[in-house]
Amino acid sequence: METIESWLEAADTFVWGPWLLIPLLLGTGLYLTIRLGGMQLHKLGPALRLALLRRKDPNADGDISHYQALTTALAATVGVGNIAGVAGALYLGGPGALFWMWVTALLGMATKYSEAFLGVRFRTKDAKGNVSGGPQYYLTRAIPNTFGVVLSILFAIFAVVASFGIGNGTQANTVALAMQDSFDVPTWLTGLVMVVVVGLVLVGGIRTIGRITAGFVPLMIVLYVLAALVVLVLNVGAIPDALAIVFTDAFTGTAAVGGFAGSSLILAIQYGVARGIFSNESGLGSAAIAAAAAETRHPVRQGLVSMTQTFIDTIIVVTMTGLVIITTGAWSSGLEGVEMTSEAFNRGLGDWGHYIVTISVVFFAFSTLLGWSYYGERCVERLVGVKGVTPYRVVFTLAIFAGATTELSVVWLFSGVMNGLMALPNLIGLIICAGLVTRETRAYLREDPTLLSEPDEPTLDGIGALGRR
Repeated sequence: METIESWLEAADTFVWGPWLLIPLLLGTGLYLTIRLGGMQLHKLGPALRLALLRRKDPNADGDISHYQALTTALAATVGVGNIAGVAGALYLGGPGALFWMWVTALLGMATKYSEAFLGVRFRTKDAKGNVSGGPQYYLTRAIPNTFGVVLSILFAIFAVVASFGIGNGTQANTVALAMQDSFDVPTWLTGLVMVVVVGLVLVGGIRTIGRITAGFVPLMIVLYVLAALVVLVLNVGAIPDALAIVFTDAFTGTAAVGGFAGSSLILAIQYGVARGIFSNESGLGSAAIAAAAAETRHPVRQGLVSMTQTFIDTIIVVTMTGLVIITTGAWSSGLEGVEMTSEAFNRGLGDWGHYIVTISVVFFAFSTLLGWSYYGERCVERLVGVKGVTPYRVVFTLAIFAGATTELSVVWLFSGVMNGLMALPNLIGLIICAGLVTRETRAYLREDPTLLSEPDEPTLDGIGALGRR
């Protein structure tokens, strides 16, 4: 086991190191931002209005509304990464890591837009009539040669494997440990309850997942953010210094303080980018799978809706967690992960603060289980057809119990490597398809710059009509 762990550590260091994914992620985001004219900034307002107020495109094809597609993607991304992942980034990279999480998010909004656009643009239908889309399809349909096929298959394989790590084992394990620490609930009992509840939801497929996430995902985010705001109000005098140390340490690194191990500039960047992607998944291609199921008139509209996911996840939720940890001084406590975040809320709200973290972990992780189960099954469908969906759901559900009752230090490393390997074929495809995305985005926005039009007929037939070349 030690040998496997050392191999995974080496692989994780290489994949997420300064010579592979970090420059590729930031470079792709910057490239797409330039090509799209900084669209994530000047179209954020209309995109939020379309996502949160209008919520759906009437008479458009798809399996779920674009609001449900957004909440399904948010369900998968607003998970333990927003609580434990942020704390881990601050522990390993110092307060400056939060700055690099912001940078990753701002550039990642262009990446998330592009992959969601392509997810809708090249979506198709499976043998049962359900919409399927995402990198496992657009890589082979937008790049119609052997290279595109290879990229799409690699993505699908890595995504299926990753779904048992980032989307299953790590989530179940974090919930089980949090429930045990806060309420003395045995890990096996937590695992059993999650197996039953998730299994019942998965029977209904994406429509049931969409309805459930549309109901409780906004509620869980609002409650967590409100609790964090209370802490920040109580520590309002510490906010200017907290912001100052974030911006300063983003370019200088952090000297050792108390139990904090100290951080170099490269670690601040490395862990800020890695944990930022773990949180918002921009560049992984996963959210494009949910976007493809949306009832939408045009890929630009769903792309903009999906773009708001990264804004909500990182610029809002991650920022709340990071500032709570820094303003309360918990970042230098020597604790890490969920324990650091719990300590921060305890310092801000009293001894009961950790209960808020525990309850948030439960809801965040449960929602992630639902979102990633859908991502995994769509990639299984791409690889072996619809006959593989039901067996995948069974195995995925049973794996939750194993995750809840097993020590998962190796699985965390494995998840990081799989995330990185998922991103590679997707990012390569996004660079190749940047011209297509830019051209069709500009054409649509010339006709509907405010996203308020309601044409008589949908501009898509729901199975990728615009994608036929």
